[in-house]
Amino acid sequence: MAVRADPETELGVAGPAEAKLDICIVSWRTRDLLRTCLGSVVGRSAAGEVVVVDNDSRDGTAEMIRVEFPGVRLIANDRNAGFAAGSNQALEATRGPFVLLLNPDTEVQEGALEALLEALAEDERMGAVAAQLVLPDGSIQPSCRSFPEPAALLFEATRLAALSPRSQVLGRYRMTYWDHDSRREVDQPMASALALRRAALDEVGLFDEQFPLYFNDVDLCFRLRQAGWTIVFEPRAKVIHYYGQSSTWQVRPPAILESHRSLMRFYRKHYRGRMCSCTYAAVVGAAWLTMWPRAAAAWLAAKLRPG
Repeated sequence: MAVRADPETELGVAGPAEAKLDICIVSWRTRDLLRTCLGSVVGRSAAGEVVVVDNDSRDGTAEMIRVEFPGVRLIANDRNAGFAAGSNQALEATRGPFVLLLNPDTEVQEGALEALLEALAEDERMGAVAAQLVLPDGSIQPSCRSFPEPAALLFEATRLAALSPRSQVLGRYRMTYWDHDSRREVDQPMASALALRRAALDEVGLFDEQFPLYFNDVDLCFRLRQAGWTIVFEPRAKVIHYYGQSSTWQVRPPAILESHRSLMRFYRKHYRGRMCSCTYAAVVGAAWLTMWPRAAAAWLAAKLRPG
């Protein structure tokens, strides 16, 4: 259930200087990364309420928040509810007109929150604004993709996209033709640092919990675009992403399997019955064929990794 914001706090009434971003974080076994993340947003002038939903980490996360960040609202689950359900808990616990979904393995840089709010102020039909993700070595992390339409997935499965990454046709799924260093409208940015307009969520709904870990952000963005909301990538808002260090990567082979299953759920929800049965069967078949080699490679890499 969406929580409606107080209309008096919309940017058009309060102005960009007074607007704030409520911040929603879902954590699972990321205590030390989360400490860095919270330190980068708590006390910032553009930050509103900060809510952390901890999915039964059992690593001292809850205790760390209570002791070191007493002003943060903690929702401590007694089980791992998944990212989608945890995010919905956090979204329902906040009431501001603008909310930032933030991964616990991120560190928000100076001016990023303000840049996101300024972007949202430009257009009342802008439903979401994504920050630029920067890896610890300073390089830009590609974080946006087009929607997984059949042709785009076919180019990925046949490796044509890898052969011609600069092609706007063949490389369109991963958007490898773009450097992620300019502002533009996009289909589906990662939800690692994604600002959302509450009015857009009120219209399309929160995360669909049938996508517990993967494709929940793709599904949300798809529904936003279908409803006429725009989604923008804003490179002025920079967020360091400690990619590969969160707990999800500790169980990567099962995560790969879940990612492919979620892709198939996405197709059943949005494309089944809307495309010819042959095309639908080809996409599902390709998903299955590419899933097992990826999972096997990840399992082998985990076995060979030192320590």
